[in-house]
Amino acid sequence: MTATSSKPAPDALSAPNQSESQHAEAIADRVKAQAAQPVTLQRLGLADPFRWLARGLADVRAAPGIAVFYGVCFWGMAVVLSWVFRTRPEYTMSLASGCLLLGPFLAMGLYDTSRRREAGLKPELSESLTCWDSHMGSMGMLVLVLVVLELLWGRASLVVFAVFFNTGMPSTTGVLQAVFNPQNWSFVAVYAVVGGVFAALVFSTSVVSIPMILDRDTDALTAGITSMRVVLENPLVMLLWGALITAIVAASLWFWGVGLLLAGPVLGFASWHAYRASVMPLGPGAA
Repeated sequence: MTATSSKPAPDALSAPNQSESQHAEAIADRVKAQAAQPVTLQRLGLADPFRWLARGLADVRAAPGIAVFYGVCFWGMAVVLSWVFRTRPEYTMSLASGCLLLGPFLAMGLYDTSRRREAGLKPELSESLTCWDSHMGSMGMLVLVLVVLELLWGRASLVVFAVFFNTGMPSTTGVLQAVFNPQNWSFVAVYAVVGGVFAALVFSTSVVSIPMILDRDTDALTAGITSMRVVLENPLVMLLWGALITAIVAASLWFWGVGLLLAGPVLGFASWHAYRASVMPLGPGAA
């Protein structure tokens, strides 16, 4: 009598694994297809920046714990900046540009919070703190570009100090008086132009690039170019948005920067909504 084997056929064993593998490949293909979709920009109006701020404030109310955490981080940056201003004023602009560089990356957790709320998910601080880990390649390249801009900005500011400052390096107790001395008007003008050029480069490169990397997992080059396109196609709106950011941050720096406890999270959340309004969302099934 011949014994009958109880082992299932090899095809029967491999069928579930093949099915799971095919499903995973299908998901990967769909993600790639979504990422490959052409980036379509949307026209913006001058009222839009105020809508972004209103939505940012609504996000603060919806996730107050997360907002407080990131607000404290922004306030800590302001305290360090204030200390450098009093002790080493010649490095103030360099550190300020570094804060402008660090700010958007710190705000990535805020972008993730707004994104999760938009998708109907519960915001989580832990998720916001690790949202960057799956975008290391693109984020690293964008960081490199912005770091180069920041270093050039810092070097240029020191050169301007050395060449155009006519009354000697300011003391720690008379910085403003020395800077705005009539003998230094040429310094103020050149410093403003040089700083404005680098600030415009940093702003135009990062205004929607980081939210785009988080949302689409796109490469840094595509995100940076898209960000510049948004600025070039909506110059007045982006100029207004940059002016609002500058004014809010400047006002928040009074009284030891405590205003950043609220302004920082609001601007971070609002920046996500600026991206959403500027770049047309992906098609159905987008993550």
